Amino acid sequence: MSKVHSRVSALRSSVTVGGVLLHLLPAVCLFALFVAVGILHVTSRVLVVDMGYRLSREEAESRVLTRENDRLKLELATLKAPGRLERVAREQLNMAMPRGGAVVSLSVEKPARGNGARAETVDPAAQPSTRVAGRAGAGR
Repeated sequence: MSKVHSRVSALRSSVTVGGVLLHLLPAVCLFALFVAVGILHVTSRVLVVDMGYRLSREEAESRVLTRENDRLKLELATLKAPGRLERVAREQLNMAMPRGGAVVSLSVEKPARGNGARAETVDPAAQPSTRVAGRAGAGR
């Protein structure tokens, strides 16, 4: 036993804390590297899943807004319908269609384009073309 005891005491005297740490350093570094890679991988996956949820919410909101926009376009078209406007004018605004000779439309000569040509002047004594409401294309 004394031989074993002397050998253990000799081994203890030659083993130091620094030597043990030096032997464990590569294993600890490798373990730390694996832990860091694992944490980065899990973090990136969590961010991808979170971004997927955000994208899904935004797409759902986009669909809702598109449906609402379509509904509003239909409502606008309904409100601008000539029949509805005429009914509102008659019922709510107490308006009526003008009598046959009440509407007079005057045509105006537009200047000619190109080569500096001038348009003919309109003679004030000339009879203007007229159009009466309710009689499309009828002239006087």
